[in-house]
Amino acid sequence: MTISHAPASDTDRERPSRRRRMALALAAGGLVLGVGGIVTLAVWNDSEFVTGTFGSGQFDLQGSTDGTAFTSDPTAPGKTLTFTVDADTLAPDDVVYAPFAVQLSAASTNEAAVTIENVIGGAIGDDLTYSVFVEDAFGTTCSDAAPPTGPEVVADRAADATGLVDVFDLTAAADPVNLCFVVTAGDIGQGETGTITWEFAGTSGDTL
Repeated sequence: MTISHAPASDTDRERPSRRRRMALALAAGGLVLGVGGIVTLAVWNDSEFVTGTFGSGQFDLQGSTDGTAFTSDPTAPGKTLTFTVDADTLAPDDVVYAPFAVQLSAASTNEAAVTIENVIGGAIGDDLTYSVFVEDAFGTTCSDAAPPTGPEVVADRAADATGLVDVFDLTAAADPVNLCFVVTAGDIGQGETGTITWEFAGTSGDTL
């Protein structure tokens, strides 16, 4: 038996082609949607913070005329040195001695490089010289009977000289440097009076 098929119409021929175009169009549309989805994904953010806290150190020079009680005197005239013999009745070539001590306060946080400067008042200062010695103990070697034996950090300096002299470093808090001032009278006149004011000044250094 022979089965015959009716010839396909033009409409039937167009159906597969139309379906294919639709499928391709949907596929293309899907690709476009996919690309759009990648671009518009939400971005994640995160942060990390760190903070530094800062403050300044400090150092405070203190002096003592007895080797025990230390206080600060940041302005002249400051403390009064007690010289052996009679420093107020000097004659030419007389020598007088006075102990003193300098330290960093217990609250200090930095080392200090210390200088000394002298200023005279009155007529007698033109004819005085002084030296400064560093001694092991306070006052034990700072008199005519027991002259200083330690390092001489200032040597025969005229009392009317100007400028700073480097003398020592303070490298520990509440650890005094014991000093001996030695003042020598030159060709002084009768009845002259006056003063020498010494300033110890510190420049901060490394942290203690």
